[in-house]
Amino acid sequence: MDIYRKVEREVRLGTLTLPANLLLYITTLAPHHDPKIWGEDVHLFKPERFLEGIAKATNNNIATFFPFGIGPGTCVGLNFVTTEVKIALSMILQCYAFPFPQPMSTHNFSFLPFAHNMEFK
Repeated sequence: MDIYRKVEREVRLGTLTLPANLLLYITTLAPHHDPKIWGEDVHLFKPERFLEGIAKATNNNIATFFPFGIGPGTCVGLNFVTTEVKIALSMILQCYAFPFPQPMSTHNFSFLPFAHNMEFK
């Protein structure tokens, strides 16, 4: 998927001056495969790149990772796919048991102010 945008007014972008009404073509493939951004192992499948989040993996540069586009033209399927991934993850996690240390502490806590008298254990 590529992104097309129109420059509404003259803009200075680094050393470039983009005139008004210029049509921009932005390929998503180039930044997603750039060794300057992701390192020399850019072509390796390394999901651990994202262990600390996308912001950390991309040095807080939003323009380096946009699988669903960016701005007003963002893919309409973004919310759908995000929901689908959450459902799939929850279904996978249901197949596993997570043991807790025994004896487990059962401190009372409340999500609401105590005046509402709703506690969860």
